[in-house]
Amino acid sequence: MSRRLARETALQVLFQLEMTGESQDLKSAIHKWADEFAVPEGSIPFAEELAEGTLTHKEVIDENLEKLSEGWSLARMANVDRNLLRLASYEILFRKDIPGRVTINEAIEIAKRYGSEESGKFINGILDKVVESVNKKDEKGNDTLSRD
Repeated sequence: MSRRLARETALQVLFQLEMTGESQDLKSAIHKWADEFAVPEGSIPFAEELAEGTLTHKEVIDENLEKLSEGWSLARMANVDRNLLRLASYEILFRKDIPGRVTINEAIEIAKRYGSEESGKFINGILDKVVESVNKKDEKGNDTLSRD
C-alpha cells in the first residue's frame, strides 16, 4: 500500500466533488478514480478513510483553518490547496497514529505536484500552526482547536 497514493486519490476525489458540486457516493468516486488511474487495491481503504473523515469533519476542519490562516479565507485559497489543507488537517486532528510532521511532509510533496509554485510553502505554514495548536491548551486547559 502506498499512503501517498492513497492521499493523492483522496485529494483528487475531494477536489472533484467540490468542483462539480456532485453528491455522488464517495466510495464509488474513489473506486472510479482508482480504476481510471491504476491505484493499487491496497491503497483504496486508506483513501476512503481519509476522504470520508475529511468530509465528515469538514465543518470543524474549516472552522479551524479559518482561525489559523491569517489573512486567508478558505474561499480565497486555491482549490487544490484548500482541499489538501482539509485532508491533512483531518489526519492531524483525528488520526493520532500518524505523526503531524509526517502528515505535513506528505502534504508539502503533494502540494508541489498538484498545486502552484507557492503551494508547498503555504501548506507548510498553515499545517505547522495546526500541529502547534493541537498541542496547545488555553488558560483553562482545554484544546485550542475544535474536534467536535
